[in-house]
Amino acid sequence: MSFGGDTFGANKVIGSNDTYSLSLETDGNTAMTISTAGEITKPLQPCVYVHKSSNQTNIAVDSDVTVTWQTEVFDIGANFSSNTFTAPVTGKYLLNYSLRLDNLDSASTYYYIGLVFSNRAVYPLFSPTQFAGDVSYWNPAGSIVADMDASDTVYVVVRQASGTSQTDIDGGGGSGTYLSIALIS
Repeated sequence: MSFGGDTFGANKVIGSNDTYSLSLETDGNTAMTISTAGEITKPLQPCVYVHKSSNQTNIAVDSDVTVTWQTEVFDIGANFSSNTFTAPVTGKYLLNYSLRLDNLDSASTYYYIGLVFSNRAVYPLFSPTQFAGDVSYWNPAGSIVADMDASDTVYVVVRQASGTSQTDIDGGGGSGTYLSIALIS
């Protein structure tokens, strides 16, 4: 460690004076590393990315349908289970989602993608009545920075208001149906 500044009030420096990175550890685990180029990595920071690998077909009309996630690409901290993320610590979390909906019914009043938190819900919606007929596929996406307390949860729902039960949530290989969540502050 190096402490710089030789006068009262001057900047103090903690760092490495050679070509090695600087790491902070807690309980024997590296919590943060600053590379010699200044990049900061936090390998224990809660972060998850999941996507669908099978379709949810003919979703129910006039009810919230929970989106199921079959494939965890990564889950740092093991905070995602049973289609639900549980915040391990209080903080601000960035959530990004994209859902590919197939066979939208133009007779439906609206569709929404809901992010259902322990203490609130967010329901961005759109109306398919603007289309001349049923839509083969539509890919609504969004993001939000949400404040979550430790043990708060969030999951994703889809609702189709009225119309015919014909809409699918696509889960094919390279589909646009995914969810990512990361602690940012």
